[in-house]
Amino acid sequence: MKPLDQTPSLHQLPGNVHSRSTSFENCSGAKGEGGKAASPLGPGRKGSPARMIAPGETIELANIEGPGMIRHLWMTTYDIADTMRGLVIRFYWEDQQHPSIEAPLGDFFGFAHGATQPFHTAVHAVSEKFGLNMWLPMPFAEHARVTVTNDLAFSALFFYQIDYTIGDEFSEPFGRLHASFLRQNPTRPGEDFELLNRNNCQGRFLGTVMGVRPQGSNWWGEGEVRFFLDGDDAHPTIVGTGTEDYAGLSWGIQQNSFPLCGATLVTTGDRLDSGPVSLYRWHLPDPVYWHQDIRATVQQIGLQPPAVDFDDYLASLYNREDDWCACTFWTQPVPSEPLPALPDLEARLADLELAPDPSALPLQGQNETL
Repeated sequence: MKPLDQTPSLHQLPGNVHSRSTSFENCSGAKGEGGKAASPLGPGRKGSPARMIAPGETIELANIEGPGMIRHLWMTTYDIADTMRGLVIRFYWEDQQHPSIEAPLGDFFGFAHGATQPFHTAVHAVSEKFGLNMWLPMPFAEHARVTVTNDLAFSALFFYQIDYTIGDEFSEPFGRLHASFLRQNPTRPGEDFELLNRNNCQGRFLGTVMGVRPQGSNWWGEGEVRFFLDGDDAHPTIVGTGTEDYAGLSWGIQQNSFPLCGATLVTTGDRLDSGPVSLYRWHLPDPVYWHQDIRATVQQIGLQPPAVDFDDYLASLYNREDDWCACTFWTQPVPSEPLPALPDLEARLADLELAPDPSALPLQGQNETL
């Protein structure tokens, strides 16, 4: 199997690999079964492009027999923080009963707080109105199942397409994509925020999407990202130099979207920013492998200005309490342990800018299938 950060050569024509896709126009992805639903224009004329997902409802987006690989996801719903945090996407590999991916829709597609400017990275592309795209390859040997759940109190209009291939050949062991979402609001002084809880297996850390809502003034981003690998206890093996440094930036936060690092949302200011920030870092050409266990964290450290020299700078560091979240991605073999518990809806939505009147959203109360 090729590394997960490499796509097939464009000149290859594998005879045993077949392209498929699921959407509401072809929920099974079966050959020749797409676009059969009728609309007022007639049979096969855009009869089922979307669905309203009722409050509390879970719908299946894909149920695929392998071997195969999910290669691209596109989804959209209402472009508000409520749906970006209130809809939860889950992936189940090889008939495991618990999901290997469980995250709010927006965080899974590369941005925190349910808010972003348009951006394009090596993994995601998100448009102004939340056209959500992802290109991380997701191989599986026997079975893949994808669902979305509406945890909100109102129905959500939902469109999607999952593009995949079947017949791909893999040799064991190989990693399946995993992702989990954590939020701590607020963090605790002197304690690291965990990007990835202690994971006892072998695997590869792919990257993380971090969100910060600074509480109070002063610069919040002096905390270092730390990787505890293969038995590390008190001290990690890999340590960065600061939060914005880990995201490939410097001297504070600037809104820059690069292929492998950057910030997709900087609300106000720069070094003394007091609004929500969304950062990301992808370890595709620079892998972080582990063989026994891993734990990844970011310190909660700020800086009291002014610092006039280096000694003064070190003396000005202090522990902070802020609102942090992270959607972290990695690969590991299955079977795998259950993910950390997903924060409930109240915890996911707390302190975000939510829609004032969800009942005024388009097509509320319309038919279940459009």
